Amino acid sequence: MESDKKSVLNLEDALLKTDKITAESIIRSNLLDKQVDVFKVIDLIISPALESIGHKWENGDIALSQEYMASKITEEIINEILPPENPMRTSKPNIGITTLEDQHMLGKQILKSLLNSKGFNLTDYGSIPIEKIKEKIKSDNIEVLFISTLMLNQALAIKEVTKFIELEKTNTKVIVGGAPFLFDDRLWKEVNANAMAKTAVGGMYIIQEMMG
Repeated sequence: MESDKKSVLNLEDALLKTDKITAESIIRSNLLDKQVDVFKVIDLIISPALESIGHKWENGDIALSQEYMASKITEEIINEILPPENPMRTSKPNIGITTLEDQHMLGKQILKSLLNSKGFNLTDYGSIPIEKIKEKIKSDNIEVLFISTLMLNQALAIKEVTKFIELEKTNTKVIVGGAPFLFDDRLWKEVNANAMAKTAVGGMYIIQEMMG
């Protein structure tokens, strides 16, 4: 629809200008005009705008900071419209995210914002060791786990997690990312992950596909 395309372009422009007031006005006006739930507006307006911004970053057309701020602003707006405890959110899968014993945070923050802005609930475990990850998978009933690493030895350690999932039959899906997996595009299969995300936007696409 033409009105949707215009809203997408306007929202994208506001987000790239870090104009939260205008971005929120566009989102709320679409909620009123269409008289639909927020997830419909996410599908029609928000997702296309964020995906376009993600592609622009991947192509080098905008700075990483612009993508981060766009995602963060959208996350804040959606959290205001649809609080984390809202039943529409809690019906979605339990998602965990960790950087596995290192402190590279920017990519994780972008992915968190993207997923939150699409109505997913997720728990950020920060930087924790393998044994702690195993505990969280069971105690929090994690259905999808994102793990990002910077070092090869950490990447290889993910195999302990996937083996644990197999033994415990938790059916948790593991999505990996980070430098070692970019250098070796077969590594994610070696650690028995379910998928590998090259970018935060890629991670968003993967979980959308997994969830149908």
